[in-house]
Amino acid sequence: MRIDVLGAVQAWRDDGSPIDLGGPRHREVLARLVAAEGRTVTTDTLIDDLWPRATAGSLGALRTFVAALRRAIEPDRPPRTPPRVLITQGPGYALHLPRGATDVDRFQDALAEARRSPDGVVDLGEALASWRGPAYADLPEAAWSQRERTRLQELRLQGVELRASILLDSGRGADLVADLGAHVAEHPWREPAWGLLARALYQDGRQADALATLRRARTMLVEQLALDPSPELQRLETDILTRSAALEPTRAPTREPAPRPWPGTGARLGPRTTMDLARTLALVGGEALVSSRRDRLAAIRAAERTGDLALTARVIGAYDVPALWSRADDPEQSRAVVQAAERALTALGPGGPTDLRSRLLATVAVESRGDDAGDTALTCAHEAEALARGLNDPALLAFALNGVFLQSFARPGLASQRDTIGAELVSLSTRHGLPTFAILGRLVRLQSASALGDLGTGSVHAAAAEELATAHESPLVPVLTAWFGARVTAARSTEPGGPSPAAAAAAYRAADDALATAGMPGLHHGLLPVALLGLRLLHDRPAPTDSRLDWGPYLPWARPLVLLAQGRREDARDSLAATPEPPRDHLQEALWCLTARAAARLDEAEIAVRAATALRDARAEHAGAASGMLTLGPVQGYLAEAEACAAG
Repeated sequence: MRIDVLGAVQAWRDDGSPIDLGGPRHREVLARLVAAEGRTVTTDTLIDDLWPRATAGSLGALRTFVAALRRAIEPDRPPRTPPRVLITQGPGYALHLPRGATDVDRFQDALAEARRSPDGVVDLGEALASWRGPAYADLPEAAWSQRERTRLQELRLQGVELRASILLDSGRGADLVADLGAHVAEHPWREPAWGLLARALYQDGRQADALATLRRARTMLVEQLALDPSPELQRLETDILTRSAALEPTRAPTREPAPRPWPGTGARLGPRTTMDLARTLALVGGEALVSSRRDRLAAIRAAERTGDLALTARVIGAYDVPALWSRADDPEQSRAVVQAAERALTALGPGGPTDLRSRLLATVAVESRGDDAGDTALTCAHEAEALARGLNDPALLAFALNGVFLQSFARPGLASQRDTIGAELVSLSTRHGLPTFAILGRLVRLQSASALGDLGTGSVHAAAAEELATAHESPLVPVLTAWFGARVTAARSTEPGGPSPAAAAAAYRAADDALATAGMPGLHHGLLPVALLGLRLLHDRPAPTDSRLDWGPYLPWARPLVLLAQGRREDARDSLAATPEPPRDHLQEALWCLTARAAARLDEAEIAVRAATALRDARAEHAGAASGMLTLGPVQGYLAEAEACAAG
């Protein structure tokens, strides 16, 4: 058998079939024994590690978990014969497994071999690619798991840097720029990482970029830690300036052969490594986010070309980057990913591995946004959630809940439902160490509070999201919370003694400037004009008529009010008649409210009836505020106008 703990705890039989380990406590017992590396763990230690407050029944519960694990691990063991894997030894238990039966063994052995000889770089690369997330990712933050997670994470970082150093010595720097750029972004305090990135850039013929990298490192160290760069970094800067011969490769070029699959996984690790990098880059934002989307689709297509169905399914489902906005940044790419996921689901069939099906279904739900969302995507979201709950896989459940959230815009008025999803994401992610999904949960709750007009609660969630973002280096979060701050300023500009409308407009524009470079065009395009229109409507002023405003996808709903503001009443009537039903996304209430306002001003009773029907369930919410980024004011006011028009 094989046990994997570099990610969620999993176990596999020799034929590659998964072993059902049972519930969270069963996996925690097994993981604690894996961490002991074959040594005995006493029952007292196990009880202390598993139960912060042990009771009289803890020992009996522990024995029950051990018995269940033994049945799962050795299902064919004859009755009354001693176990061969999970054995009783003295006052406790131990795992008897051959060396290499755990991914921790394989990783540590590959790291040790690469330290002894550069020829071990190939195995080290494969071992690094086998990481599926933080070690013991699905276990609680117990003291023992935190120690192991910290120890193994440090070894992983050392492995990343050792592999890069070996490949740089053989002249492979150009291949490493993207990987090392992501590594530095994720771990900016590791001085060796900055040096490796600078060397890689230099080998790629980018001397100026290499020097700029070292100077960024110097600035950060001096300004934030009051430390000078290490002598090694200072020496490297001099070598790059002088094009020193010391920077020439010291070994013959090394080519890493095609990665080998681990038995039974069907996973050749090349596309998966690309996908892991894409996931990392996506969290950085800006050009890195754009690159991550491109790399993701390339990895999926490469996986499909192999003909390996299991690999393809894992690569498609591996991009579990939290998604907050219901309009895709790259609709064509999203459609391509959905189509690939649907092909894989069809090929796997209903009897395919549950975890793969859940990931593929969640991918369909997450990528089917806005105009592409439909009943099929909603069904996929709920099926992915149900499968994930059955697997007791917290990371997979968080990904599935992300899909459920994005499919929760079927009609206006569902802010409270989304708040429930956000609350579970926060709770689940906090318990199981999933910081990016904890941030997502906070932002979902911020949006829900904003939609309900509860700005105090929204501010609490904004602060919590920013705190998590600081701890886990998520630079996109302050961009989003700045928009919430502008939304608050806009709402309070209607209060006596509140900020002026000009101050609210300035806050919106400042937030928009930051969003412009965040790599999220699906969110950015047209958002500022809608925000400024909402601000004018809050103060009962006509729509802005500035021809320089790019309304983006929101033009059909804004145009009737813009034409009315220009005095072109008949053109406005024609435009309103051609206005489509809003897409099912974050701004559908806002767009229905624009339609309601235009219908009321133009005495178009039939259109007013449609708008009123759509808005009734959202009467307690604020238009546009489900975005957490702007507001047109209470839905109730627009609904009342539409109902009055409809009544004649």
